Amino acid sequence: MFFFKKMVVIFIGSSFLSIGINFFLVPFELLDGGIIGIGLIINYLTGIQAGFSIIILSIPIFTLAWFINRSYFYNSLHGMLFSSFIIDLFAASHTPFIPPVLSSIVGGIFVGLGIGIMLRFDTSTGGTDLLAQFLSKLFNINVGFMIFIIDSLVIALGGLLISKDTFLLSCVTIIFVGLSTSLCTWKNRHKVYP
Repeated sequence: MFFFKKMVVIFIGSSFLSIGINFFLVPFELLDGGIIGIGLIINYLTGIQAGFSIIILSIPIFTLAWFINRSYFYNSLHGMLFSSFIIDLFAASHTPFIPPVLSSIVGGIFVGLGIGIMLRFDTSTGGTDLLAQFLSKLFNINVGFMIFIIDSLVIALGGLLISKDTFLLSCVTIIFVGLSTSLCTWKNRHKVYP
């Protein structure tokens, strides 16, 4: 029963994440933060699928998790693999259907809900979400806030490669990712992750 519940959570979280990325961020070449953001940058610059890039970029963090805390490794591996698969599955070209500002907000909410739902049930997409879990536990800071800090650094880096407008809209996106993730994990803020 536990495994089934975990798989349902991973499916729902990954679906929200993929919808946010593919239907709201990609049409305007907006960025999320963390490994997903780096995967999107690689996708925009080279055409390599974002999900595939996320898997490759997550290898060092999963290696760290293997040695530091294997439960982090096991709890996140399925989430990272499945969400990367779903992101690439829905990666077909999508025509924008709402204005860019609204798209950055709605996309951020969807991505944040996907990440937050998985974190609430002790799984994640790995990558910097996994790193944020380590740092959140270490510094006793809400994991959503920690993700926001890491995302901001990635957006700042991505800002060197994109236009000012896209950079500003990506900043709006990560604000809503952070808020949505924090709301989903709020009751878990004092929980010690396995």
